[in-house]
Amino acid sequence: MFSFKKNHLIFYISISILTNCQLQDPKNTHGIIFLENRAKKLIVNKSNKNDVIKIIGNPQIKDETDENNWIYLERVLSKGKYHELGRHKLKENNVLMITFDKYGILKGKEFYKKEDINKIEFSKDETKNDLTKKSFVQKFLQSIKQKMYSNRNLDF
Repeated sequence: MFSFKKNHLIFYISISILTNCQLQDPKNTHGIIFLENRAKKLIVNKSNKNDVIKIIGNPQIKDETDENNWIYLERVLSKGKYHELGRHKLKENNVLMITFDKYGILKGKEFYKKEDINKIEFSKDETKNDLTKKSFVQKFLQSIKQKMYSNRNLDF
């Protein structure tokens, strides 16, 4: 009878341990984690560049034309469910855009979540690159090369 109670005790302990353990999704993060919480700590017209670097860190992207525009990114991927065959699922895709004045004081911050980014309209204009255009000789030689290889495949 003692062994019966001992088995019950072991069973209850193992069940309580298993039910209290929380299985967490495996996450793959890129960029600054908890970006939204860190962005809330920044105060417009009060924080400066040094404060931003202390709170968030160095910017991931600086505007080439204006050094006072900084961009921070956060991306969190997790594994999908069984019916999704374990493909990665985008959980968070956040962007923080910060602008400073000429004295380094924070003048504006814009925080975009995954849903907000889909609403942004981008320009449909395309930039033409004249450097990658092929000359007449290059086009002619490429067409001859294509004809040679296409004839080679027909002989078999």
